[in-house]
Amino acid sequence: MNAIAYHLDPLHGLAGLTVRDQELPEPGPNQVVIEVRAASLNRRDLMLMDGIYPLPATPDIIPLSDGVGEVIAVGANVTRAALGDRVTASYFVRYVSGPQRLAHVAEQYGANYHGMLATYAVIEEDSVVHVPEHLTDVEAATLTCAGVVAWAALTTPVPVRPEQTVLTVGTGAVALFGVQHAKMLGARVISITSGPDKAERLRKLGADETIDRNETRDWDEKVRELTDGNGVEHVVEAVGLPTLSKSVRSAGYNAMITMIGASQLPKGQTLENPFVGPYLGIRRIAVGSREDFEAMNRTITEHRMRPVVDRIFPLDQAVEAYRYFRDDNPFGKVVVTMS
Repeated sequence: MNAIAYHLDPLHGLAGLTVRDQELPEPGPNQVVIEVRAASLNRRDLMLMDGIYPLPATPDIIPLSDGVGEVIAVGANVTRAALGDRVTASYFVRYVSGPQRLAHVAEQYGANYHGMLATYAVIEEDSVVHVPEHLTDVEAATLTCAGVVAWAALTTPVPVRPEQTVLTVGTGAVALFGVQHAKMLGARVISITSGPDKAERLRKLGADETIDRNETRDWDEKVRELTDGNGVEHVVEAVGLPTLSKSVRSAGYNAMITMIGASQLPKGQTLENPFVGPYLGIRRIAVGSREDFEAMNRTITEHRMRPVVDRIFPLDQAVEAYRYFRDDNPFGKVVVTMS
């Protein structure tokens, strides 16, 4: 079998994503080697390529944090994985549990540790996560980034309760996972989207109510109407500053608004004071820990949940996968398969 790996030079954008031959790696004493079966893209991968991600990409790095494969070699000290296991890696190389520290976020697969867009990947034992058995390789390859950050948004520091209402803003992968996770936790879900087709797909995914922001400009008022004027308890704000003011006005007393990622205001738009109105919390989070990932997987297994996949590309079309992900507004994850 011809082993290949893509390497990223962030100074050259898509032109910097080049393929090379790959030798079979030898694991260190606390590492495992997997034969990758599938990998998927996240918005952070575009940011790394464009040089705007908070952690710069190391030149010549193998990209993508998300992927799944079979363990084909284990280091001498490894106890958390065995030959033949189907595993993925946590987003942060050494963030196992507890409060997130700056040192945790400084080590990331696909940024300064080689990632998953290759025939083989080397994973530190602390990062190893076994994936739900009922998921296909394509589905299991979508969980690491968007899945876990949406899970952390809804379960930390206090999990969503069944009697609560969650608002999801946007239809990117994090928002879609937010809908699915909130429903697994028993909550009511209201989703903001842009068009009847996406609204219908969100309802099929589990959203109890959808609001088309193109038809209902003041969607915050509609959210409050749907909640008898009380507002929602949780907001998964996956768009960012452009919609934050409306998210605040949609929130109820002591609500939690979780900002995912980073964004800039459109030219000419101003941000209202978010702390006028009900008492609430606003936070911006990164992807959760390995223990968060494992807790999410247990719930996914219990509910037999399946992630949303938009399109699958073969490995030799990885550059096209990036281009499609960047330009075509996918609904769900874009996945690259290795065979």
